[in-house]
Amino acid sequence: MSPDGTSITFKLRPDVNFASGNKLTAEDVAYSFKRLMTLNLAQASFLKTRGFSADNADASFEVVDEQTFKLNLPKADDPNFVMMTISQAGPGSIVDSALVKQNEKDGDWGAAWLKTNSAGSGAYNLREWRSNEYVLLDRNDEYWGEAPAMRRVMIRHLPESQSQRLQLERGDIDVAYALLAADLQALETTKDVKVETTPGAGFYYLAASMKDERFANNKVREALRYLIDYEGINKSIMPYYGVSHQRPLSTGVMGLLPDPGYKLDVPRAKKLLEEAGYKDGMTVTLRALSDPPFITIATAIQATLAQAGIKAQVITGSGDQIYGAMRERKFELIVGRGGGGQHLHPDSNLRAIAYNPDNSDEAGLANYQAWRTSFFDEKLNALIIDALLEKDKQKQIKDYENIQVYYEKMIPAIQPFSEVVDTAAFRADVKGLIVNPWITRFETVTKDR
Repeated sequence: MSPDGTSITFKLRPDVNFASGNKLTAEDVAYSFKRLMTLNLAQASFLKTRGFSADNADASFEVVDEQTFKLNLPKADDPNFVMMTISQAGPGSIVDSALVKQNEKDGDWGAAWLKTNSAGSGAYNLREWRSNEYVLLDRNDEYWGEAPAMRRVMIRHLPESQSQRLQLERGDIDVAYALLAADLQALETTKDVKVETTPGAGFYYLAASMKDERFANNKVREALRYLIDYEGINKSIMPYYGVSHQRPLSTGVMGLLPDPGYKLDVPRAKKLLEEAGYKDGMTVTLRALSDPPFITIATAIQATLAQAGIKAQVITGSGDQIYGAMRERKFELIVGRGGGGQHLHPDSNLRAIAYNPDNSDEAGLANYQAWRTSFFDEKLNALIIDALLEKDKQKQIKDYENIQVYYEKMIPAIQPFSEVVDTAAFRADVKGLIVNPWITRFETVTKDR
């Protein structure tokens, strides 16, 4: 890292080849980052929040020589957090530029070809991808690290939880993700099967749109804060999905304060609604995915809202239908999941859930959840930026503590009630599995069978 914190220089391993046999060079690194920002797909959002764009790509991604790559930061930032960002699969994935260029059509940067092919240097290659059926991965004999134990990995599309459970019990599959709570509970007592829960990324929350004049009133938002049955939801609905959590920062990050301890308090909520001019309540729409646990949470919140005179019509649907409305700022209330946390740094959460550099509709900053809810505060934006750039670690921790206190007093549009956890069930003879889907790697996995 440069002394002024404006650039990071990387010396590449000299012994890395792509699966094709092509040598990995700094040209591949620069090409991969430029490709990511030019295509501007979902994975680009992680770098966009750090100020990278297609317009500044040439200046940001610099080839010094064949084995030296320089990352020039487009704006003041914490270099350590930038390192966390590019170490993540997706935004930091490097592709074989020569191979991709051979398969480019009409200037698409090889996007069509890469939908069903791979061009990496990792432990496995994509052999076959059949949409909604399976993915086959073969061991990469050119891999620079220790050879993986598994010759092949098959990832099957099994949308029904009970089907996954039955096949796991029979030994037809080794690992099952996305199981429903009832099936996970049954598997806890199943011989030769283990169930493991690990910290995930982000939160489950109730969010309100401040474009709606009712929720622009902070007393109404505060009333919503006391109409969530935090204890009941986390005890009866969230096992295997989440754990009780009310702060906007993930567990384990620096500066995290203890939970404020909000509880369901209907009389207090009714008083706040009366002070806001809604003594007789109101009618609202409450959106939620049709999958567990979202629909179950929405039903529980619908019931507690009703106790204060808020009649909520629950609207369910797919991700495009539910989160699409939120991204377009055309919703009232939503039970959602998000808030960053893919990286163990407070800015990962705050940049996702609280920061909003431009609240205009024209800005279209859908990757900022604060923008989606029309939540905007210039002072909070400045506090978040200042904390990120603070070089004194102890002062930086104090800055993040102060941000949480300020954010809480503002009665934000997003109220977390549970922190995401990831749960998987797997055969007991499977070793080396990382349950967290953000960092799952197959080269560490073995099975004794």
